[in-house]
Amino acid sequence: MIKETVRNFIKKHELSGTFIVAFSGGYDSMCLLDVLHKLKYDLVAVHLNHNWRVQESLAEAKNCENFAKSRKIKFYSEVMPDDIEKTETAAREARYEFFKRCAEKFKSNVVFTAHNFDDNAETVLYRIIKGTGSIGLQGIAENRDIFYRPLLSVKREDIEAYCAKNLLFPNKDSSNYDVKYNRNFIRHEILPLMRKINPKVSEALNSLSELAKEDNEIINDCLPKDLNKSKPAGQKKLIQRILCEHNIEYDKKKIADIQKFINENKNSKCGKKMSLSSNLWLFTNVKGTEIISKKEKNSSEIHITSEGKYEFDNKIFEIIPVEKEVKTYPADSDFKAYINTGKIDFVLRHRKDGDKIYPLGANGSQKLKKYLNEKKIPLHKRDELVFLCKGSEVLWAAGVGISENIKVNQKSTHVISLRGKS
Repeated sequence: MIKETVRNFIKKHELSGTFIVAFSGGYDSMCLLDVLHKLKYDLVAVHLNHNWRVQESLAEAKNCENFAKSRKIKFYSEVMPDDIEKTETAAREARYEFFKRCAEKFKSNVVFTAHNFDDNAETVLYRIIKGTGSIGLQGIAENRDIFYRPLLSVKREDIEAYCAKNLLFPNKDSSNYDVKYNRNFIRHEILPLMRKINPKVSEALNSLSELAKEDNEIINDCLPKDLNKSKPAGQKKLIQRILCEHNIEYDKKKIADIQKFINENKNSKCGKKMSLSSNLWLFTNVKGTEIISKKEKNSSEIHITSEGKYEFDNKIFEIIPVEKEVKTYPADSDFKAYINTGKIDFVLRHRKDGDKIYPLGANGSQKLKKYLNEKKIPLHKRDELVFLCKGSEVLWAAGVGISENIKVNQKSTHVISLRGKS
């Protein structure tokens, strides 16, 4: 039964290639990994050791490794850094960042997590207690971004029965019984009491989840798309949707705080950002509101020593003599410029500390940071800009402006351009 459920799920979502499996070694993930192995998929089992219980955590990691090796499944693990706060929220964020890194490392676009039917019921109840709206009542999504959950329709008791029948020996995490954690308190204290009223309370909560999904499909068709211009009720719905899409816990106060932030800063030209999680921010300015994520700064660079085309950061830079120009850009494009230069000896790169520019029409130099401030370039966009430089001097900020030092006085020698790689 579980094997067919997983097979049908993969077929439904048309998944292929290498699958990353989030492998804690517990009943759910061991069941899922075993099923996927029997279905003969290409797998990588990945394990994040939280190291909260030291020896017990080490033993669990070793059990995971041994299980993977016994089935000749590729295994990869890391230990969570000590500076991560020991809370449910911080641990969840760290896990998902780990899974994303693993997907990049092993060139996969599929990460399986083993959330089940009962997990979804507990999530719905938890969100009700926290004061969720109809979006939160949808519970755990079976697919979001690269994350897929093929066991969402499978009950915990059936997973445990599968493990027993197939002689699997999962980890038994002692912290799963510690009711100081909210979800454990719901599982071991609240739901048993609720079953005295309705023995099928988990089924009822999952049914509520399905009804909420249907309702929200209708609501989404009617929602405005612009957070900055939406009326208060529409804003709240859009904010809830953003938080759910990024798996961020929220309550009424968090939504109100975000709404207040947007309305206070939506007319800002440079924009402001508000932290949503350890690596996600909400950015608002006069042009709109968007989610931005933390990215590693790209320090790569290439030398431009002759005429021709150069590939850089998934873009094409071109420098050609004016007489050979093909009119592929509008004359006033910000990503095309006419210049006057002798020897071609430049570097194409992203910004660095200490960069300066001689702005067109100005008498002297200016720090690049100040120049970008004056051009109203949002902070999170600055590391994406591409610059043509000579040493620490910026000669052309693609899409922004050109230096006084390569401007055309009487006749241009070359035309430079930057475009996306087709």
